[in-house]
Amino acid sequence: MIKYLRVKEMNKKVVLITGSSSGLGASTARLFAKNDYNVVINYLTHENNALELKKELESKYHIEVLCIKADVSNEDDVKNMADEVIKSFGHLDVLVNNAGIAIDTLFENKTKEIFMRTLEVNLYGTFLVSQIFGKIMFDNKKGKIINISSTNGLDTYYEYSLDYDASKAGIINLTHNLANHFAPYLNVNCVCPGWMKTPMNDGLDEDQIKEEESNTLLKRFAEPDEVANIVYFLATDEASYVTDSIIRVDGGLKC
Repeated sequence: MIKYLRVKEMNKKVVLITGSSSGLGASTARLFAKNDYNVVINYLTHENNALELKKELESKYHIEVLCIKADVSNEDDVKNMADEVIKSFGHLDVLVNNAGIAIDTLFENKTKEIFMRTLEVNLYGTFLVSQIFGKIMFDNKKGKIINISSTNGLDTYYEYSLDYDASKAGIINLTHNLANHFAPYLNVNCVCPGWMKTPMNDGLDEDQIKEEESNTLLKRFAEPDEVANIVYFLATDEASYVTDSIIRVDGGLKC
C-alpha cells in the first residue's frame, strides 16, 4: 500500500518556482499545492522560510514538497537542482521563473558589482534555469514556462532601480525568444506585476506608498495572491493556446 501511494504521488504534476520562500513565489507555491501539484521550492538565503512553507504545504494539501537551495545564476547549482527534481519526481510540468533581486541606489552610487549582480540573478538566472529545465520539458514534449518580469520592464521606470528595470525588460525579450525556441511543445509566457505587498517593498516609506497608490486606478498595491492567480492560470489547460504573451497585472498603474 505504501508503494502504491508513492506511485500516485509521483504521478502528480510538478511545478518548480524559483525564489519561492516568500512573497509572490510563496503565494504561487500555495496555489499550485492547493490544486494538487507537487511543489519544488527554490531558495538561496531564507532557509527557515522555505522549510516552514514546505511543512505548511505538505500538512495542508497532502502533496510532496522538495526544498532546494540554489543560486539561479550558478550553473552547477541549477544542474544539481535539476538532478534532484528528476530523482525525486521523474519529470517537471511547470517552471515559474520568479527569483529576483533589487538593489536600489542613487544613480551616481551604482557600481559594476551592483549592476551585474542584478542582471545575473534576474536575467541570466531566468535564462539558465529555462535552458536546463526547458530541455527536460521539451524532451517530454510538454510543459509551461512562466517568467516573472515587472511593469518596470515595460514603461514604469525608476532611476534608482535602473539595473532592475533593465533586467526586467530583458526578461520580456527573453520570453519571446524562448517561446520561439521551445515551440511547439512548450508554452512560454511572461507576467508583469505592478506594485505588490511583498518583502521586496517593505522598505518603502509611507509617502511613497501613498504616491504610488494614487498613480494606480485601483488605489492600492496588489496582494501576492492576485498575481499568483494569473501565473497559475497560464499553467492550466484553459491557457493551452496562450504562448509568447506578456501579461500586465498592475491595477491600472499609470506612468
